[in-house]
Parts: sequence; structure tokens; C-alpha cells
Amino acid sequence: MASTFTNDLRLELIAVGEGSGSAPNDWGSKTNVNLTSIASSFGPGTESIGSDANVTMTMQDGAADELRALYLKVTSSATLTATRTITIAPNTVAKLWIVENATTGSQSITISQGTGANVTIANGAVKMLYTDGAGSGAAVTDALVDLDLT
Repeated sequence: MASTFTNDLRLELIAVGEGSGSAPNDWGSKTNVNLTSIASSFGPGTESIGSDANVTMTMQDGAADELRALYLKVTSSATLTATRTITIAPNTVAKLWIVENATTGSQSITISQGTGANVTIANGAVKMLYTDGAGSGAAVTDALVDLDLT
């Protein structure tokens, strides 16, 4: 039977009767991968832009992935010369992130997911944002834009 993955953390859903046998396809191994992925979604992660260009970062299905982290530090191995767009894929992931722009070149980054709204983060700044996972029209929203702390 083909694997099914949830949209938000890309965890494998194990069907009834699936997962008998030996590692790595047994129920225990798959469950341990899922539990490790859930735990990593509460911690920090780092993703790097490999070139001075727009990029798509894809959350992996059923595998360790820095993009799954709650706190995501975005770095770059190249010096950015303009604002670069980072598209989060798949566009069906609805999730909360705290994103730090730690790229080189003093440029902003724009976080996108679909044709909906985007969020731009200045170099050195940190923003909390969420994706709505609405598919091709997905939007990214600044989660704290209307927060009143008074």
C-alpha cells in the first residue's frame, strides 16, 4: 500500500494492518520516525539558501528535515544581492514558524507558499508567521502584526 503523509508535519499515516515485518518498514520503525519528527517540530532548525536566487524549500515526507522546526534560522552560503523569495512547499502545509533572516548581504527575504499573501523579513530580523496550506492560493501571514501588548 502507498504511504500517506499528513499535510502539516509530513508524518506517515500507518494504515490498519500495515507495518508488519522488519525494519525499516515495520510499525515500530515508522512510529519512531514520526515521534522524532514531532519532537523536532518544537525545536530550532537551520535552512540555507545555496545561491543568490529565489528558492523553494520542501518539507520532506517522513524524514528528518530542518524545515519542520518551529524556530527556523535562514542562512545563505552566497551573499544575497536582492530580496530573495523562499517558497515553502508543499503548499498544503499549514504551520506556525518563527523565522530569522540570518542571510549575508543585508537583504530581506520574502516567505511565500502560493499566490496568496507573503511576509518579508528584514536582514537580522525575526518574525512569527504562519502558512494556511490552502494549496496554489496559499498565503503566509505575520502572526503578530496585530498583537497589542499594552
